[in-house]
This record gives sequence, C-alpha cells and structure tokens, in this order.
Amino acid sequence: MNKSSENPRERISDAEHAVMEVLWDRGTLTASEVCEEVCGKRGWSLPTVKTLLSRLVQKRAIETRPDGRRFLYSPIMARADYVGGESKRLVDRLFGGKAASLVAHLAESEALSENDLAEIEALLKELKQ
Repeated sequence: MNKSSENPRERISDAEHAVMEVLWDRGTLTASEVCEEVCGKRGWSLPTVKTLLSRLVQKRAIETRPDGRRFLYSPIMARADYVGGESKRLVDRLFGGKAASLVAHLAESEALSENDLAEIEALLKELKQ
C-alpha cells in the first residue's frame, strides 16, 4: 500500500471530507446512500453528492465499481493517513513545523481540558519508553 507521502494526493475540500467521513464510517455505499447521510444535514442534493464522489475518485481518495445500474463507492485513502497529512500540514503552516508550539498554543488558550493534558502526558510517557 502506498503511503500518502510517496503518492501525494490533491487536498480534500471540507465538503469532500464530509463525504469521506460517511464512507470511512459505513464502508462501501451508493451515491444515494451517501446522500441519505449528508444531504439533509447540509442542504445538498443527490447531484451535489455525485459531483463530490466524482472529485474524490479523481483525487484517488475513493474507488468506484459498477453494481448493475448503479455504482458503489469505497474509500481507498485511510482515515489515519488523511488525519496524519492534515495534522502535519497544520503544524507546518501555523507553527513552523513544531508540534510543541501547537500544544503550547492550545494550553495557553485554555483549549485543553484536564483530561486532554492527562492523555498527552500518558502519550509522552509511552513514547519515551
């Protein structure tokens, strides 16, 4: 399996990400099934969903295969790969590539709860071992 760093993909828009979330959560679906999940929440129509699915196929984030008169869509980009790439991009763009600066900013702006801090501490201890 290719890693995203070896096979870079185009960035996924916020709208495309909403479609990806449905596919990551539910697996292989038709365009109508994706629409059932997102159209009402976002005020989209089936043609909008089909356009987004087409873009995601072009970006190699999902694959499609015929199933009778309809098409089935499945994610080929793993959620973890997407999150990892977006996280790195955020840290690079806003914090000069320094993750510690991101954590410091979150702590200073009181965006971290006591639970968040405990989880970060546990993760750091685990990484040091």
